[in-house]
Amino acid sequence: MVEPRLRIYYGPEAGSETAQDADGPAANTVTVPLREVFGWLMDAVHSGRTWLSDFEDDEVTISIDLYEVILAYQHFRRPSA
Repeated sequence: MVEPRLRIYYGPEAGSETAQDADGPAANTVTVPLREVFGWLMDAVHSGRTWLSDFEDDEVTISIDLYEVILAYQHFRRPSA
């Protein structure tokens, strides 16, 4: 009978295709579906959470489709004169 051995995981190997350069632009980023953060961000805005101001100048990357929908929504939500 083979006894199970525990191994310590140190992250991806140096030659791995999934490893990212620690100095690269994606070193401090994570990609998640919008549905995972949208509700929490809405709640934080409605609750007036002050920590949001810490991130107000951060840039986000979104798909061109979502950007176009946001622009159209912005255009049609403007109060009529």
